[in-house]
Amino acid sequence: MADTEPSSPSSAACADVSCAAVCSTSTSATATAAEASPPPSVCSACGGPTASVASPPPWTDAYNPPAYRPIRLPAINAPTQTNAIILAPVPQPLPVPRAIPPYDFETPTKRISSPDDIRRFHSSAAGRHFLGFIAALSHSVRGHKISDPVPPLSQTLTSLLFLLQTLTSWIDEIPPLPHPARYGNPAYRCWHARLSAEAPAFLYPILTSDELLPAADELLPYLLDSFGNAFRIDYGTGHETNFAAFLYCLGRLSLIREEDYPALVTRVFVAYLELMRRLQTTYSLEPAGSHGVWGLDDYHFLPFIFGSAQLIDHKYMKPKSIHNQDILDNFSHEYMYLACVAFVKKVKKGVFAEHSPMLDDISAVPTWSKVNSGMLKMYKAEVLEKVPIMQHFLFGSLIKWE
Repeated sequence: MADTEPSSPSSAACADVSCAAVCSTSTSATATAAEASPPPSVCSACGGPTASVASPPPWTDAYNPPAYRPIRLPAINAPTQTNAIILAPVPQPLPVPRAIPPYDFETPTKRISSPDDIRRFHSSAAGRHFLGFIAALSHSVRGHKISDPVPPLSQTLTSLLFLLQTLTSWIDEIPPLPHPARYGNPAYRCWHARLSAEAPAFLYPILTSDELLPAADELLPYLLDSFGNAFRIDYGTGHETNFAAFLYCLGRLSLIREEDYPALVTRVFVAYLELMRRLQTTYSLEPAGSHGVWGLDDYHFLPFIFGSAQLIDHKYMKPKSIHNQDILDNFSHEYMYLACVAFVKKVKKGVFAEHSPMLDDISAVPTWSKVNSGMLKMYKAEVLEKVPIMQHFLFGSLIKWE
């Protein structure tokens, strides 16, 4: 942030050290802003008490003021994006359009490289229906615990669960190697190489007819990119989105139907989330494109959408309940949102409001319904509309580039 000259010989300094740098840059940029500012005894950035202090002396080599690093400094430029998300319409559930034979499968490729490509994707039928699929999955688990009964699992869901359980078992067979760095244990590459070698065999039980077998070439890239990048040894919301795209493609082939959605979330996606948590912790996967403290989580977004939907209209638990450790301890196995918060608290040390200010702010929202609608809008804006993430998204015959 650029330094600004004081507007008068003296100025009001905030008593809160963490806000001092923010307060020092608050100048009368416009007359309107000056009229709307609080009295001199109140900090204009945080509302805390202030004390009048003299202006600092002229800069010299002998004078080196402390370099304050306020925790919430990056939020100063956030209101424009935040307001855009607030004003955006809430994504609504849409049915997955079924692909009609004869099929013309193809190896999917990357297409997005600019904001114009992002706009083209979201204005297309593929973009609308993919986001509608996410919203439909969220809607299917409104008010449902993970342990709630679901209809008998289809062959597709059973095969997906077997796949995820097998991939989890490989972690025990491929232990991490001695590695001095904080992130990126090279043993993950061995795990991913085994996935690449054996993944086609996992698809054949899912593609139940000769007519669908050629779809393996189109589905395989989505599946392989669902568990992180072997070269960079990282994982992020783009990989998670590829897993959702893999499930969407199965829906287009009528291998997943709407009646499967509750089990798809509470059984398959929960197993996927548990697998990724183990991969992240065992092999120290680096967060791919993490926003740091200004993100929900270093790795995931979708469990916050599905998890907030689970808690809609809960009689006792409110968004602020995430601050109750007893609730996290006793109910995180039933609600994905609580499990995400519990995991964040486990891997990040310190004050929750400091290492996860966005989750802390969201806890002040009055209802889970508002949290859920906000999460859906944020997912579109922060994941599906970001070129650095979507430049890796794949398009083929099932998710068309139009």
